[in-house]
Amino acid sequence: MSFSPRWRKSWYPVIILFFIPLILLPGYMAWEAGNPTITPLHIRGAPDGIVFIADPHIKNENKETVREVIRMINEMQPSIVLIGGDFTGQGEETLSFQEIWKGIDAPVYAVLGNHDYKVGIQGSGAEGRMAWVIESILRSQGYNTSPLYSDPDIASADILEDVLERNGVTVLRNEWISLDMNGQRLILCGLDDIWAGKADPPDLPDNGAYRIYLLHEPYYQEEWDADLILSGHTHGGQIGNGIFMVLDTAGIVDIRGRSMKDDTIMYVTRGIGTSKGDNDYRLFSSPEIVVIN
Repeated sequence: MSFSPRWRKSWYPVIILFFIPLILLPGYMAWEAGNPTITPLHIRGAPDGIVFIADPHIKNENKETVREVIRMINEMQPSIVLIGGDFTGQGEETLSFQEIWKGIDAPVYAVLGNHDYKVGIQGSGAEGRMAWVIESILRSQGYNTSPLYSDPDIASADILEDVLERNGVTVLRNEWISLDMNGQRLILCGLDDIWAGKADPPDLPDNGAYRIYLLHEPYYQEEWDADLILSGHTHGGQIGNGIFMVLDTAGIVDIRGRSMKDDTIMYVTRGIGTSKGDNDYRLFSSPEIVVIN
């Protein structure tokens, strides 16, 4: 089959308009991943001055983005900073990068994530995505999904905890602390990682304090009696994954943003880093710094 010169000429603009976005898209995705945004989260009754981030996945390629996040946090002069796990990136050298947290000018509290335990980090491609969808649905419905993943690397998690503590980060592993937030009582409960099978919520005192549960994977249990749950893990879909966006909008899974679990508010942050590949790429899911009240 042959095409006339006139036909070929008429299709040139269409072809150009189709391929130009494909060529420019990686550059835009890299730009978006390197430009964190601030999300004000107004919650009645919650203490003021809390900043929440998650999923830094520190590696050589995104250290400058994390430094920018820390600069933005310090400008806000928060009372406390909470970090929702997944500190590590690819390679053992990421442990040395954790000294970056010394730059935060506020008390820092954190939990560990599945990457910090080296659990469930191999799933990629169509099969991996489908498994993640199924696991997300089960977890959002309150099922314990830890049996779906490999045995956790406890030694690596312990080493990371020690490194973080030496760099100004208090790691909570199924522990709670009581804080005075400008005259308001706050109980902060940090749960260990669900995928690693290490989540074991402690009993909390019934003293009328505001209760925040900090954990990596989005999860809720009625018996926790939490006022607010803060989690990450999902990267907000990272590249605007259509399946997750539909499921999230329908309230079937928790991928990003605010939702209600009975009388408990849950907020899932888009995080500040990504876990796949050497470069950070995001599409319609920019890195996020959450500021409460």
